[in-house]
Amino acid sequence: MNETVAIILAGAAATYLTRVGGHLVLSRIKRVPPRVEAGLNAVPAAVLTTLVAPAAVFEGPAETLTLLIAALLALRLPMLPMFFIGGAVIVALRAVMG
Repeated sequence: MNETVAIILAGAAATYLTRVGGHLVLSRIKRVPPRVEAGLNAVPAAVLTTLVAPAAVFEGPAETLTLLIAALLALRLPMLPMFFIGGAVIVALRAVMG
């Protein structure tokens, strides 16, 4: 088996097992404590930050500018249009900035 395929399958298995494990643990708890619920609600923002921050810092001016534009758009637009506009902006800026 190709190493890349093995890595993809291992990542898929790990993702599936953590999701199922989390569901099984939370399904056995009758009432989720407020602090746990607050922590779980913060997970999507934390994951998004870990994906976006390196691009803003290490990639280049086109990526940084696109992230700033997307952040401003996120204040006014729903998520899906913001992602589409952000995608168009990064393509345009990469074409212009080289």
